[in-house]
Amino acid sequence: MTADDITALARAWATGDREAGERLVGVLYDELRRLAGRHLRGERPGHTLSPTALVHEAYLRLARQGLPPFHDRAHFLGVTAHVMRQVLVDHARRRRAGKRGGGLFPVSLADGEAAPLGRSADVASLDEALLALAARDARKARAIELKYFGGLTASETASVLQVSERTVKRDLQMAEAWLHRELRRGPRS
Repeated sequence: MTADDITALARAWATGDREAGERLVGVLYDELRRLAGRHLRGERPGHTLSPTALVHEAYLRLARQGLPPFHDRAHFLGVTAHVMRQVLVDHARRRRAGKRGGGLFPVSLADGEAAPLGRSADVASLDEALLALAARDARKARAIELKYFGGLTASETASVLQVSERTVKRDLQMAEAWLHRELRRGPRS
């Protein structure tokens, strides 16, 4: 299937064509499972969500909510990555609420390499820091989300954000430094 076909399916789904959404997910299923696996790689051992379950939960959430008009494959994957992150954040918050002492578990922003933020953070704290960054600079927060949670390249991220690749690289560098500082500072009471 061509990139134009994928874009057409994404746009049709956003306008309410449920069958187009099912076809789109079917076409991109292996890529979505890899994306989900990337999200889960930094989670605690024995996590109750599998990559398949995370893809399915993200699909259900996307199907229930109003979808944005998708621009292309990268935009669709970026939105899906955001939804997957929210599924994991909700899961972590339920787990934390259900356990004395917080039940926090580490999650790395990197994919099998040293985390660019210098250490791992629990998913709920990372989400709080990303929300704080988004309040200050939404584009930088979105760049982090697209790269680390969506697995998009700098070029794909630039396309989604409609900025230059150089701007994306600069935004990522500044956002990583800001997040590192915020996560080191710890939770605010």
